[in-house]
Order: sequence, then C-alpha cells, then structure tokens
Amino acid sequence: MSKAKGAAKVAGVVGSPIAQSLSPVMHGAWIRAAGLDAVYAPFETTPGGFSSFIQGLRRASLLGLNITAPFKGQAARLADIRSQEVSLTGSANLLLFRGGQIEAHSTDGVGLIWALTTAGLEAPERAVIMGAGGAAAAALPALSRWGVREIIVAARRPSTAGWLRNVAAGVSVAPWEDLPDAVAGAPLLINATPMGLHGSSSPEVPLERMAPGAAVMDMVYRPLETPLLRAARAAGLRPIDGLDMLIGQGRPSFEALFGQPPDVRLDIRALLEQALAETTT
Repeated sequence: MSKAKGAAKVAGVVGSPIAQSLSPVMHGAWIRAAGLDAVYAPFETTPGGFSSFIQGLRRASLLGLNITAPFKGQAARLADIRSQEVSLTGSANLLLFRGGQIEAHSTDGVGLIWALTTAGLEAPERAVIMGAGGAAAAALPALSRWGVREIIVAARRPSTAGWLRNVAAGVSVAPWEDLPDAVAGAPLLINATPMGLHGSSSPEVPLERMAPGAAVMDMVYRPLETPLLRAARAAGLRPIDGLDMLIGQGRPSFEALFGQPPDVRLDIRALLEQALAETTT
C-alpha cells in the first residue's frame, strides 16, 4: 500500500474474503510508479453487510472500489448509473463514487481478452465456459466482440441460466453433465467457477476430447497452476492462468479511478508472481 501525504486519493477493493487479493499489490505498485498521493486499500464485509457498506460511501471521499467475489451482482444492482456492459450482464467489478451517485462498470471482459491475447491466442470459432455466474456473464459480450461465434455455457442449473443467451450472439446453455460433449473439438475452454481456487478440486473434464493444441484458461490466479491447468499441460494443451486477467481488468480500473493509465514500463506480472510466491511459502 502506498503511503499518503495528506489529502490523498483513496480507492480500494472489496470482497469476502479479501486478504489474499493481489489488487492492492498491483494498484499500489502503479500508484508508486506514477508518484501519486494515493492509497488503494482492501476492504472486507459480509454478504449481508455489503449494501449498507456501499451506501455508507456515497458521500465519502473515496474515489471508488473494485468489486470481487461474491459481490459483483449486488454491486450492479446498487448503482444509480450502469454502463451498457453492466446493464447487459448484471455484473460489476468497479464502482465509482461521483457527486453522491454510484456508477457501475465492468472491466472483467477487457481483462479476459487481455489475458487470451497476451497468451498469443486469436479469436476461435467456438469457446466453452464452465459456470453461469457473474464472471461467465461478463465474459460473453467480450468474447463475442473478439470474434467468437459460438459460446457454450455449461451450467449446473441451466433452467436459471437461460437469460445468458440474450447477453451476446451465439450463446447457448448446456447442462453441466453435457460438458464432455461440449468440449469435444473445442479450441478454447474457460473455467469461470471458483473450482480450483486455493488449490481446491476442479471438475473432471475430458480434455483429451478438445481440439489439438487447444487453450484452457482458469480465471483464478491462486494458485497459478490449478488442477485444471495442470491437467491441461499434461494433455499437451495450452494452459492460461488468471493472473493476466487480473492485470487486464486492473489497467482500465486504475485509469477510471485515478485519471491516468498505469505505467506500462512496470513489469507488473513479475511483481505479482513474486507476491504470490511470498504468500504461498
């Protein structure tokens, strides 16, 4: 966290839990590189207390907050002003406090495409997403704009996920048990569920049925190599961790909060990898 020198600009990130978030490390490094008198702090609240926490900040001197699990849907509903992306997906990962009003934005889709292109991918014809929550919803319009023509969402409760078909062109929803058929021949698989977070078990996915050289992305970054990515590597596929997605969504968030883009000369990924190593040993 950067040290403030007086009337500092203050922003942060809120989630539950929040202690292991790398957002304060990332934004703090960008703040120092820019020489800003600013602080980016972590905040934790309970699901039941999130609404009152946010409402209490309406007229505070806070610039805004990044939003992480499990509050992205609540953040979208609490806002007075919603970007087109938030209105479409019902998910917000950035709240800005402006003149007593709350603006909701989403940079998750930008972060996803940043991660995929940083890994050297071009838009495939088809992609499969595991999960039907806010992270998956935010991914759909971004993938469609990128050029993916067919997107299959594997949902545990497909009856309540049908609305995702209206979020972007070419989206279909499949029952979770149909995942083996969905990934057959697929060039891209994205895990948008918490499975794999902190090393928890990932679903059994027949990765051998995917297209040769297919890419498998896990949106989580702790650990960097989840069980799913380890299996993808063993199967000769291209594993993509969630760290570049964090960086990709953080860049426009930083600019929205502090009024200037982060310094691209800073090797932020190396810094975050070091922070991960220090907190997992």
